[in-house]
Amino acid sequence: MHTQPDERRHFTRIAFDALTLISQEDLHWSVKLLDVSLKGMLIEKPLTWHPPTDPTPVFTAHIQLSGQTHIIMDMRLAHTEAHRLGFECTRIDQGSISHLRRVVELNLGDEALLQRELKALISDQ
Repeated sequence: MHTQPDERRHFTRIAFDALTLISQEDLHWSVKLLDVSLKGMLIEKPLTWHPPTDPTPVFTAHIQLSGQTHIIMDMRLAHTEAHRLGFECTRIDQGSISHLRRVVELNLGDEALLQRELKALISDQ
């Protein structure tokens, strides 16, 4: 039986619009953030996007929340679609995970679901 990716998902995607920059070595893209979760993000594929030549490239996302508040995470490209790119978070600092947790918490509105997702995140590490 084939399982769709959304059926396996442990982390709720939050539709979120924020100034977002993706970088990989000396390449930088200002992108449209479609959604974010405790484990990654989905963006609109930039017009200037070219698949990386490195087989395991590390990308860094900078999501501007407000003023000096931002989320920074290292990611790997998890999947590509015609007009979208999905990234999985591979590393995030304490301050950024606190901000991301707050974004998810405010949008979920369900403390029990948030706690389940945090436990799943910790068990994935």
